[in-house]
Amino acid sequence: MTKLIKKIKESKDKKVWDVVVLGGGPAGMMTAATVAARGKQVLLLEKNNSLGKKLLITGGGRCNVTNNKPVVREMLKNYQTAGKFLFSTFDQHGVTETIEWFTNRAVSLKEENSGRMFPVSDSAQSIWDALYKDLQKFNVEIRTRQTVTGIIHDDDEHRFTIQLSNKNSILAHSCVVATGGTSRPETGSTGEGFSWLASFGHTIRTNDYALVPIALKDEWVKSLGGVSLEKVKLTLLADDKKHSVYTGKLLFTHFGISGPMILNMSRTVGDVLQHSTATLALDIMPELDAGALRIKLQELLVTESNRKLKNVLAKLIPSALVTPLLTLAKIDGETPSHSVRSAARTSLVARMKSIVLTVDHLLGAEKAIITDGGVTLTEIDFKNIESRLVPGLYIVGDLLDINRPSGGYSLQICWSTGYVAGMHA
Repeated sequence: MTKLIKKIKESKDKKVWDVVVLGGGPAGMMTAATVAARGKQVLLLEKNNSLGKKLLITGGGRCNVTNNKPVVREMLKNYQTAGKFLFSTFDQHGVTETIEWFTNRAVSLKEENSGRMFPVSDSAQSIWDALYKDLQKFNVEIRTRQTVTGIIHDDDEHRFTIQLSNKNSILAHSCVVATGGTSRPETGSTGEGFSWLASFGHTIRTNDYALVPIALKDEWVKSLGGVSLEKVKLTLLADDKKHSVYTGKLLFTHFGISGPMILNMSRTVGDVLQHSTATLALDIMPELDAGALRIKLQELLVTESNRKLKNVLAKLIPSALVTPLLTLAKIDGETPSHSVRSAARTSLVARMKSIVLTVDHLLGAEKAIITDGGVTLTEIDFKNIESRLVPGLYIVGDLLDINRPSGGYSLQICWSTGYVAGMHA
């Protein structure tokens, strides 16, 4: 590679580091701490003014550390086709090892819905602190506000030159790229790592965004911002034909809908939008079929016969949904329960079982949880997370082309690839 580039100026940083880690996110912090614990001299470069910006906002600031699936093969099923590549990595550092790593640093974790693991403190700061303390303990040199402009590998001397925007350069025997993808660019993830890796000949699958909220065309939804429904069923329709069905938690926002279920289905919705219109049929009472729901509604109307319909409905569905539901059904909520006719009851049941939502678009990088796409996995040796193209180059975290759902699976990739790279760099 250096034969194609004119010899750069003599580095002002004469020291040759054992390992330079580019990027101070969760994968970079884990890598740097692990390498340094082996007694190596490590330099961690971060372009922001502090480390772990995205880590501190993940999981709404609570930090979904991992998912409690200690059996490696079961965990890897959640990474789709990437799972077959990751076995050797997770065999070295999987869910069990991650939980132990944080527990040994006085960070206890707790399990919530669907195996999601959070710090007992409910604060991402606890996770950040544990990582940062290890960086300090093992004397990792941290330099923030460092903008890397390029990486050069000297095949003859088996070392890397890291070029900086201030015209200085840094030398290292090994280089770990941990700059993340392009999701949440305000945290520093702007995708420059892909350019550096492409310059070494790595194949980058088209970079897009995954796990994103969905914007709706329905104006009435905006009034429900902040309202969450614990268990609903959503049927995705492509050009009004049933495509797929999802169940889970839903959160209304000022632009549409979000929540774990929405994030996990967003990639499929995006695919549908490429060639069809996309609508969602929302069932807010999935535990009851239409017949059973009609009976339950009728019983309430009889029991509360002198109360207004809107007040009776509030006993059956979340109060925030009452007015929108009545509006969609074109029924006056002031009507006394005993005066609600059969046709109105039928209309209400139909709406509760299928509120039609029209998808406008998926939100972009500013709201994405992860990047969809990245470095082709066949170009990585997952026994050590080293590039198969460039000796001494390691690629970790969100730079890798690994699709995964929400629920702690993204951070587990950071912990696993970061730790394994750190043990071999």
